Amino acid sequence: MSASLMLTRQSRDLHQCMFVAKLDNARTLSSILKAIHFKETATCFLSSNGLKITVENAKCVQGNAFVQSDIFQEFSFNEESATFKINMNVLLECLNIFGSKDLTQHTALKICYDGYGSPLVLLLEENGVLTDCSIRTQEPEETLDFDFCSANVVNKAILKAEGMREVFAELDMTSDVLQLLMSPDAPYFRLSTFGNAGSMHFEIPSDSEMMETFDCQQTQTNRFNITMLKPSLKALTLATKVSVRVDTRGFLSMQYMIYNYDGSVSFVEYLCAPDEDVEGENDIEE
Repeated sequence: MSASLMLTRQSRDLHQCMFVAKLDNARTLSSILKAIHFKETATCFLSSNGLKITVENAKCVQGNAFVQSDIFQEFSFNEESATFKINMNVLLECLNIFGSKDLTQHTALKICYDGYGSPLVLLLEENGVLTDCSIRTQEPEETLDFDFCSANVVNKAILKAEGMREVFAELDMTSDVLQLLMSPDAPYFRLSTFGNAGSMHFEIPSDSEMMETFDCQQTQTNRFNITMLKPSLKALTLATKVSVRVDTRGFLSMQYMIYNYDGSVSFVEYLCAPDEDVEGENDIEE
């Protein structure tokens, strides 16, 4: 008997819920959520396009996981939108309740939600073993509006994630800030830290094999609180590409393209406010 059939035959009658979705492999959703799991709670936005899960910290960094509806084998949502807050620790614990480390083992998942005040219900099956979890949802809080739009983007680059992982492995993460310089001229794209080991700079030329796209309109240097950016490394470890964009205010958007276990694609985005602006010619000199 297939996993999907077994879930369908649960005694709990949930097929009439406002939101119902099915996944053949719960690990797909779990891995995406882990990429933004840096606070205990998250805000979940439901729409006909899928799910957006948002996590924030200190009003200056926001992580968003986008789980498109076509990733699910079944997806039904009969309202225009719905929003609730949920405990991420509990949600991830439930998604990984079987604890299998064997990647060939798939845990089938059915998710149900019936509107304001209702719990989020997870039905899971692996190797004929069934379990269900009911997670209390909470009143959603207003999330930050970074007002980050493409029209205000000054500089952008798309880089291979593998190379970026190597760069971050070499940077001094004891630094208080990560400095990003983007320029139409050399050094083009430079990441700098100023930690216990002194200043460290890593430059990526615009014609580097790491660089898939480089569109830079003006020289721009911004610093970001490195503690706030560290959670984004979770997404970087899963990604194949990363898009780096900076707008006119110096706000940073890092969008990660992640291939799921079934070959589908999801996106995780981190938005971060600048820690301080740095201006002057010395910013592009060693």
